[in-house]
Amino acid sequence: MSSDLVRLAQDWMDQDPDPRTRAELEALLAAGDEAALRDRFAAKLEFGTAGLRGELGAGPNRMNRVTVMRAAAGLAAVLGPDKHVVIGYDARHNSDVFARDTAAVLTGAGLRASLLPAPLPTPVLAFAVRHLGADAGVTVTASHNPPRDNGYKVYWGDGSQIVPPIDAGISAAIDAVGPVSSLPLGSPEDPEWTDLGEEIVAAYLDAVTLLPLGDARGLRVAYTPLHGVGGVTLASAFLAAGFEAPVTVEAQADPDPDFPTVAFPNPEEPGAMDLALELAGRIGADLVLANDPDADRCAVGVPLPQGGYRMLTGDEVGALLGEHVIAQTSGPGRLVATTIVSSSLLGKIAAEYGVGYEETLTGFKWIMKAGGGRGRLVYGYEEALGYSVGSDEGLPVHDKDGIGAALTVAGLAAAARRDGRTLLDLLDDQARRYGLHATSQLSVRVQDLSLIAGAMARLRAAPPVELGGRKVEAVEDLSLGAGGLPPTEGLRYRLAGGARIVVRPSGTEPKLKCYLETVVPVTGEVAEARTRAAADLEALKADLSAALGL
Repeated sequence: MSSDLVRLAQDWMDQDPDPRTRAELEALLAAGDEAALRDRFAAKLEFGTAGLRGELGAGPNRMNRVTVMRAAAGLAAVLGPDKHVVIGYDARHNSDVFARDTAAVLTGAGLRASLLPAPLPTPVLAFAVRHLGADAGVTVTASHNPPRDNGYKVYWGDGSQIVPPIDAGISAAIDAVGPVSSLPLGSPEDPEWTDLGEEIVAAYLDAVTLLPLGDARGLRVAYTPLHGVGGVTLASAFLAAGFEAPVTVEAQADPDPDFPTVAFPNPEEPGAMDLALELAGRIGADLVLANDPDADRCAVGVPLPQGGYRMLTGDEVGALLGEHVIAQTSGPGRLVATTIVSSSLLGKIAAEYGVGYEETLTGFKWIMKAGGGRGRLVYGYEEALGYSVGSDEGLPVHDKDGIGAALTVAGLAAAARRDGRTLLDLLDDQARRYGLHATSQLSVRVQDLSLIAGAMARLRAAPPVELGGRKVEAVEDLSLGAGGLPPTEGLRYRLAGGARIVVRPSGTEPKLKCYLETVVPVTGEVAEARTRAAADLEALKADLSAALGL
């Protein structure tokens, strides 16, 4: 075995405060498992605009106490002493430990740390940063990743996720950190360490119950937090807003870091919503809601006239919430925003109401920067089930918020029900008014990331001239900063008839993700337009899949 590899492992063990990860390395050294050691030490988790995310385990290419303490020390170096950081965490393996390690490093470096009182939704942390006037925030979560993963997300004083160049500054500071065993550490007894109480959750609930919820409350809701941390907070929010508490899937109600009932704890994944849909049918629910494990996303299902339920797409929910917020707010300077991979429908709605509209790069860190301070952002969404709902008082959470979104959807559904209608009727109204905007995804998960790079290279070398029977009218290389956006890896195709495709590697998973949209005018029945749109999307998928060669 390489002597350098052995030395790296031994140096890591010398500074590691966690007996479990020390034992993991000792076992690999004893077994002479060079491949496993190289996997842990030949690379490191890179700190970027999503912070850190990766598999739990020993070494710099894993999430562990050393990695987290280094990240906290890097953040402390960038912020400087006497700054205030709020820290939250979910219920994943080691999340509470990583949160306390972060507080210890920050207070040891002369900063103030406020720790949320329990595993709580990520939007509570994002809210708390601004509510407490903090300089930054940290939440320990891997969102909807598999059970073996954890992550570390950093927020700035505006309550939104960090963007360049802040991420690069923190990354450089992390690289300059020495052994964590030499870092001065604070403790809960220190005056600069505060364990927050339930008052911070109460303040968050006060804020989200002021959203434009309407006055209709007659609704039966089936809900799942998917073994995450959203259940108690969402139920509290519903009761505080005057709704009945949702009926929760019992097998998924309590936080469980192993997510035993789902293959992937993501409401978008096949099978993840099966238990919630079964519950909805059993109780005759008017609405189905789900949060992902850290409750910053919200999934929505609705009953069908012929029986059964259908999950709405993120774009469908995004358009319904967008028009609702625009209609319920007033005054000059209003702005709504979405991303380049989301439906173009929100732009048409904004134009109809005379409201500002902006498209950003993928991710809420970019949505929250929409307008550059020149507008009053009242709503933002991304197709991956993320929504930030605001009012005339602004956005209570400067990030995606699965609790506030669920409340607002419930208010919208309750008003429709009172009028003898459903969310599906509201979607049909939009299709008639703006044209049917149908979206879909083609995602390819890989083990070897070079396959994604190869597919992108092929598309650049030989751009398709036709997809799904539609002429490709324009090809934009997003890595060159197309449309005035910051450069990002991806390609955008604009097709005849208003169709559009965006191809980009996922920033958090080993996937190549392709986002498809077709626009069909509604001249007769909406159902006929939906049938045509579904056929268009399938044709686009088939041709794009062939062009990718994966």
